[in-house]
Amino acid sequence: METIRIGLMGLGTVGSGVVRILNDHQDDLSRQTGSRIEIRRVLVQDKEKARDIALPSELLTQNAEDIVGAADIDVVVEVMGGVVQTKGLMEKALRSGKHIVTANKDLMALHGAELLAIAQEHGCDIFYEASVAGGIPIIRALSESFSSDRITRMFGIVNGTTNFILTKMSGEGASYEDVLKEAQALGYAEADPTSDVEGLDAARKMAILATLGFRMNVALGDVSAKGISSVTKEDILYGKRLGYELKLLGVAERDGDSVSVSVQPAMVRKSHPLASVNGVYNAVYVYGEAVGETMFYGPGAGSMPTATSVVADLVAVVKNMRLKVNGQGLSKAYKEKKLQSDDRIFGKFFLLLHVEDKAGVLAQITQVFAKHEVSLESVLQQPNQENPKAEIIIITHDTNLSGMNRVIDELDSMDVVNKIKSVYRVVG
Repeated sequence: METIRIGLMGLGTVGSGVVRILNDHQDDLSRQTGSRIEIRRVLVQDKEKARDIALPSELLTQNAEDIVGAADIDVVVEVMGGVVQTKGLMEKALRSGKHIVTANKDLMALHGAELLAIAQEHGCDIFYEASVAGGIPIIRALSESFSSDRITRMFGIVNGTTNFILTKMSGEGASYEDVLKEAQALGYAEADPTSDVEGLDAARKMAILATLGFRMNVALGDVSAKGISSVTKEDILYGKRLGYELKLLGVAERDGDSVSVSVQPAMVRKSHPLASVNGVYNAVYVYGEAVGETMFYGPGAGSMPTATSVVADLVAVVKNMRLKVNGQGLSKAYKEKKLQSDDRIFGKFFLLLHVEDKAGVLAQITQVFAKHEVSLESVLQQPNQENPKAEIIIITHDTNLSGMNRVIDELDSMDVVNKIKSVYRVVG
């Protein structure tokens, strides 16, 4: 039986999971691929570090060239992260004829198109299922299962850290600051949580999904991103009273030949399945012209779920090697990128306003919405003994983003409006 030789770059949470799966499932993997998959070398930062995964010391190296420049490595599995240095190493591996499996969302969001072009030029595979939504097979679904359809919309929860925080805030009435500290203590959030809580991690994932789903190169800079750091327990409480849960959603939509991609906190109606996606779990909705509505749900991170996606990609590479079709099935963008203007981006919105508590204020506010042709679904004034100002909650009907922005600008300039406390998109 032919042996496929693997160079594993990184032996942290995901890398350790990859080793465990390859060791424990070797017989099944060999029967599926017709080849034995063998880890030939592992890149680590410190060879002497104590680890909970046993590997012969002769397999460990601290020199990346021992993998990307080695003649006895067929496939590079990159799970160490990083962008600039890692990109250079992946380019060298591809140019030397090595196939790549990566879990690196930052790398693929920023340089995926370039790496895919190099891979195709040199007849190599580069697969990256684990870069989005951990153990959920969303990348393969978009590139293969939906290849006969035209995707019109994708949205969902693609960051487990923020979903954990919002779930705890909703269930316990806790503040953002307190739950963030808990998430850090549990290892769900980094010491510097900026990438997660400001929506940057989710934006990278949505750029990858939009590129695949819409067949056009959507760059990270094309994704408008707003995180959850300004979300308060009051926002969540008011949403719950009206039948909504607050979630950080990635949204990618196509209208004709133009697209929009964003990440933002949104009010999700409790009857919608996304409202019950809690903790560190992820879920992605995909709408196709032919298939209609589909949903993918599962663990968005973790050692074994993410490693499962990595090894699944590895199996695909090995099968392609046996069929001698590596580099021929890569999903590349081929459509011209066109981004939607704000007047073509539609949605419902939730607004929480602090206003002067006197006669005629509500009439002045509703006139602003009418002026900009934004119709209202509901208007509710909530008593709050802790706030001397009146609190008004407004939910609009579908309206375009440009009209909504004009309303917000005018409300912000009104003397009777003390503060625009919150503005969220409404889903469901």
